[in-house]
Amino acid sequence: MLKLEGVTKNYGSKMAVSKLDLTIRPGEVFAFLGPNGAGKTTTIKMLVGLLRPTEGTVRIGGCDTATDPRRAAASLGYVPDEPFLYDKLSGREFLEFVARMHGLDPVLAARRIARESTRFSLDGFLDDLCESYSHGMRQRTVFASALLHDPAALIVDEPMVGLDPKSARLVKDLFRSLAAAGTTVFMSTHTLAVAEEIADRIGIVDHGKLKFLGTLDGLRRDLSLHHRSLEHLFLEMTDETNGAGAGEDGADGDGKPSASGAPLPGTTSPGATG
Repeated sequence: MLKLEGVTKNYGSKMAVSKLDLTIRPGEVFAFLGPNGAGKTTTIKMLVGLLRPTEGTVRIGGCDTATDPRRAAASLGYVPDEPFLYDKLSGREFLEFVARMHGLDPVLAARRIARESTRFSLDGFLDDLCESYSHGMRQRTVFASALLHDPAALIVDEPMVGLDPKSARLVKDLFRSLAAAGTTVFMSTHTLAVAEEIADRIGIVDHGKLKFLGTLDGLRRDLSLHHRSLEHLFLEMTDETNGAGAGEDGADGDGKPSASGAPLPGTTSPGATG
């Protein structure tokens, strides 16, 4: 459903993402992990069409986001790390606006707004002006807006920021139920416990390069660190001082991906900041 091929993004002389190859399947919950500045948000902005890659292609359901951005965007729901609403609209007016942007007729839009209002418990404040919303209320409203058109893929940057425990549980259950129905869920998160709990696969990016792609058990095997939490494994993978997982791009000495998609120990190449 989501496919990046040889994707590179430069900001002037600074390389934020380097030669990224990634395929996310329908019905998969994928967690995209990495330290600050690793290139995660840049990658997401290319996926949703806010940025164009310097090199390579990004495809959503087979549509190139650079050459066919409208069709690609129609398949996506997007929740950014900072929820944005129009302060002088009520939550309902904002959702109606988003529904019109997606071409939903008024009757269908009303049904979808009612559905998402129930799902995210918006009824208590949906007709208040957005300027009065707390961060958590904003986040729940943005989630609702991203799902109004039943997207084939949901892309979320830091989904748990500002959510109370009940809302966080709702979102985690939502991701699993969406995936069970065939929706692709791509999330970037610093909340490693969430990735460990619900992700089918994880990708770890550092200095703009993919350092691991696979399951949590696969990461444990590659680092020979059994029974360790994702937090320990993540720190081991991204700690440049200890040499563990020091390779880049999940490639061996010939530049070919290793069997698991993880970098082989002892391979090194200069990373790019991103």
